[in-house]
This record gives sequence, structure tokens and C-alpha cells, in this order.
Amino acid sequence: MKLTFKYIPLVLAALTLLYSCNQKPQEDNREKEEEAIPDKKTAKKTILFFGNSLTAGYGIEEEEAFPALIQEKVDSLNLDYQVINAGLSGETTASGLSRLDWFLEEKPEIFILELGGNDGLRGIPLEETEKNLRNIILTVQEKFPDTKIVLAGMQIPPNMGPEYSENFRTLYAEIAESTSVSLIPFLLEGVAGDPNLNLPDGIHPTEEGHQIVAENVWPYLKPLVL
Repeated sequence: MKLTFKYIPLVLAALTLLYSCNQKPQEDNREKEEEAIPDKKTAKKTILFFGNSLTAGYGIEEEEAFPALIQEKVDSLNLDYQVINAGLSGETTASGLSRLDWFLEEKPEIFILELGGNDGLRGIPLEETEKNLRNIILTVQEKFPDTKIVLAGMQIPPNMGPEYSENFRTLYAEIAESTSVSLIPFLLEGVAGDPNLNLPDGIHPTEEGHQIVAENVWPYLKPLVL
């Protein structure tokens, strides 16, 4: 069929409209992609909390968990840091090691390692827990030698026997010393065992408990950010 002259303007108008409709989403997508790319000159340095349900804030709102409270402290001092909460409920040292690389795509300025509690509660051999914690620390050190690492010490009830519990407690100090990382002796100091500061399960802190945990963390983190 021949296209008569009088229809040409209509065809051109239709093609122009079709082209514009196809271009707009592409332009919008490009704008969104450009907005998602951080400006290296203004991007904040990262404090990465890598842990289990204690870090995740199990049973409470995430903004009430101690990593978010640390962010508030950092912001109150106008420090150029962004806290990332990489806590996952049920995490063991083995599962933490397996997902670590995903969080190391970008360099964390500070890496706080809070794992091992679930290992202890499950009676996982201490040799395995130690090996995994060391491998997590070593992985971070090898990939980002300048990253400051803080290991959060943990203690467990004597359900698995007093010898296991005592060896579990001392494990963190031994790892921290041999790997040259900072140590928070006991993350839940002043919180563990207090029914007023823990949820009914007796394991996970309440909002008030997390406030104390944040105070436990801050003295070890403060020198690294100032």
C-alpha cells in the first residue's frame, strides 16, 4: 500500500511519540543509576557490624538495636561515618564466614565482629568456632589491611559444662591477642542474666539492654573514629 502525502505528518507524529515513550524510562533509569553511585568525595566511611541476632536487634525495632545507637553517637559528634548493621538471626561463625565476601565488596573502615554465641549455645566444638573466627579476621585483614577490626567477646551459660563455658570465654581474648585486633571483653556486660534487660527468652536484650550494650561498645570504638 502506498503512503499518500497527507498521511505522512500523522506517521511522523506517531513515530516521534513512540520514540519519546521509549526514551523516557531509559532516561529515568540513567538518572536513578547516577543517583545511586556515591560521590567518592562525599561518601562516608563505613562501620560494619557483622554478627547474629544480638547485632540484628532480635525482638525489637532495628533503630533500637545497639548499632543504630552507635550511629546516633557518631552523628552527635558530626563524624563522617555510616553504620551498617549486618546482623543475621541464627548466624553461626561458619555461616558468617560463608557470607562474608558479600559484605566486603566495599572497604569497611571499621569491622566489628560479633559471632560465636550461637556456636556456644549449640555446643559446636571450640576448635571449629576458633578456626572460623580466625578465618573471618584473616579474610578482612588480607583484603583490607588498613581496616580496623574489633572482636566482641561473648560468654555462655554453663549448659555445656563449666569447662566448655570457661574455654569459650577465654577463646576471644586469645584470638584477639594473636591476630592483633581490638577486644571488647564481654559484649553483654551488665545485661546478661538480668531479666529486666532481656526479652522473655533470657538471651536477647530489650531496648534498655541495647542501650547498655552500646555503652559497652563505644569506649572501644570511640578511639578509632576520633
